[in-house]
Amino acid sequence: MCGITQASMQSTKAIQGKKLFQEYNCISCHQVYGLGGYMGPELTNIMSDTNKGEIYAKAFIKNGTQKMPNFKLSDEQIVCLIEYLKEVDISGLSPNYKHSISKTGYVLYN
Repeated sequence: MCGITQASMQSTKAIQGKKLFQEYNCISCHQVYGLGGYMGPELTNIMSDTNKGEIYAKAFIKNGTQKMPNFKLSDEQIVCLIEYLKEVDISGLSPNYKHSISKTGYVLYN
């Protein structure tokens, strides 16, 4: 994959969504791949969660909650964030329950 970056493998909308995720500092309250804040839910697999998914995520992003501000995002910005979360969802699993810790402290995926 010489010359191909991870960003170039993402859709244009997902790249814009990632920029919004960073601009609005979503990671300060939400985790992705197990990293980030703890005030909001872990978002790595929210799109494939049978109890949540795209409609659930859109509602919270569009309206906010008592803990999450309504950022007054446009419909297009919300679409981009959803596309980013979809690509995150298919690229990882969090939490990864199939792991162990080596004697030296490394995470070993089983």
